[in-house]
Amino acid sequence: MEKLFSKELHVTVKCRDSEERKANIRVTIEQSPSPVHKRDLLVRLTDNGDPYFLFNLTISEEDFQTLKVQQGLLIDFASFPQKFIELLNLCYSEQESDSPRFLLYLSCQSPVLEGSATFTVVETNAFKHLNHLSLRLAHGSDNEVKEYLAVCLSSLKVEKQNLYTKLKKTEEDLSRQLSYAQQTLCEKTKELDKLRLEWTNQTSTLSSCHSQELQLERQKAVELQNKLQQHTEQLRQELESAHIKASQQLQSRLTELEASCRELTEKKYKNESAIRDLKIKLVGAEEESQRLKQQVLSLRRENSTLDTEVHEKERLVSQLQMRVAVLEQEIKDKDQLMHSTKEMLEATQEQRKSVEENAESKELKIKKLEATVKSLSEELIKANGIIKKLQGEVRGLVRKINVKNTVTVSQEKVLQDTSEKLQSVETALQSAQQQLISKDEQVSKLKEQLEMTVQKLNESREVLKTNENGEEASFACFMMWYNNTEVELDDPFQSLSCVSPGSSNLKQLS
Repeated sequence: MEKLFSKELHVTVKCRDSEERKANIRVTIEQSPSPVHKRDLLVRLTDNGDPYFLFNLTISEEDFQTLKVQQGLLIDFASFPQKFIELLNLCYSEQESDSPRFLLYLSCQSPVLEGSATFTVVETNAFKHLNHLSLRLAHGSDNEVKEYLAVCLSSLKVEKQNLYTKLKKTEEDLSRQLSYAQQTLCEKTKELDKLRLEWTNQTSTLSSCHSQELQLERQKAVELQNKLQQHTEQLRQELESAHIKASQQLQSRLTELEASCRELTEKKYKNESAIRDLKIKLVGAEEESQRLKQQVLSLRRENSTLDTEVHEKERLVSQLQMRVAVLEQEIKDKDQLMHSTKEMLEATQEQRKSVEENAESKELKIKKLEATVKSLSEELIKANGIIKKLQGEVRGLVRKINVKNTVTVSQEKVLQDTSEKLQSVETALQSAQQQLISKDEQVSKLKEQLEMTVQKLNESREVLKTNENGEEASFACFMMWYNNTEVELDDPFQSLSCVSPGSSNLKQLS
C-alpha cells in the first residue's frame, strides 16, 4: 500500500453517556498503487499513546458509489483521496487557532470507544455546522491489532537498525577527526616553540640597538635644546617690541573710538529732540486735517441740500413753462378765432342788411369773447411775471452754489496741501528714525570692536606673562616648529597662540 497521508490531528471524541474529550489521533490514508488490482482506499485511525486504539475503513469503488449517493458528493473515486486529504490539511492548519473553522469528530454509540464509530469532517460558521464527509469506521479486531503492532514493531526495528548504523558511522568519523586534530596540535606546539625562541633572540638584538639609538638621540636633543633656547630668547625680545607697538596702536584706536562714540551719542540726542518736535507738529497737523475734513463734510452736505432745492425749482419752472406753452397755444387759438370772427363780421357787414336780426346776438358773443381774451391776456401777464421771479430765484441759487463750490474747492486745496505737508513730515520722520537706527548699529559695532581690542590686549598681556614665566613651554612649541619648518611667524598673535600655559605638548615632554 502507498501511504498518502499520515498526521496527528485534534479529534473530538464523543461516546454515549459521557462527556466530549479531545485527543491527538493519527489519521493515515493508504492506497494500492498497481492499476491491475482494485484501487482500494484504506483509512486508519491510531493513537500513539494507546497501542490498542485502532479503527479501519477500506473503501472500494463500489462502496464509494453508495457513499456518493448517500452524502451527495460531486467527485469521482479517482479524485476522492486528494480532496479528502485537502480537508484534513485544512483541519490541521486551523487546529491551533482559538476558533477553528474545520473540526473532526469521532462519535460512538456505545459508552466505551469500541465497535463501529463515525468519523466526520465538519465546517462551522455563524449559521450552522456543515458535514462535509462522514465515514463509518470499524474497530480493529485482535488479529488486526496484532498485525498493526507487528508492523509498528518491525518499522521500529528497522528505524533502530538505521540509527545504529548512523551512530557507528558518526563514531568512526569523530574518532578519525580527533586523531587528526591531536596530530595537528602536536605540530602547532612545535612551531610555537620555534617562534618563541626566534622572538626572544630578536627582542634582545632590538633592545641593544634601541639603547644605542636612544643615547644618540639624547645627545642630539641636548644640542637642539641649546640652539632653540638661544632662538627663543631672540624671538621673545622681538615679540615684546611688537606687542608694545600693537598695544600703543590699540590705545590710540581706543581713544578715537571713544571720541566718535561721544559724537554719535550727541547726534543721537539731537535726532531724538528733532523727532519729538516733528511728532508734536505731526499731531497738530493731524488735528487741523481732521477739522478741515469735518468742514468739508458739512459743506458737502449743504451742497447736496442746495442741489436738491435747485432740482425742485427747476422742476417747478419746467411745469410753469409747460403751462405757459399751453396758455400761449390757447391764445393762438383765440386769435385765430378772432380773426375768423372778424372775417365773419366783414361778411356780415356785407350782408348786414339781410341779417340785422342776428347782429345783436353776434355782438353779444363778440363781447364775451373779448372779455375772455382780456382775462387770458391778464393771466398770461401774471404767468410771465411768475416765470421772471422764478428765473431770478434760480439765478440767485446758482450764484450761491457757485460761491459754495469755490469755497469747497479752496478748502479741498488747503486740505490737500496739509496732507502733502503731513506726508513730507512723515517721510522726514521715517528717514530720521532710519538714521537713528543706523547710528545705533554703528555704535554697537564700535562697542564690539572696542571689546575685541580690549580682549586681544588682555590676551597679549597674559601671553607675555606666560612667555616670561614658561621657557619650557616655548621649548616644546619650537620643537614642533623645528619639525614643521613651513610654519610662518609673521603674525605675533598667531605665534603667541602656540605658547599657552598648561599646553598638552609640554605635558607630553615632561
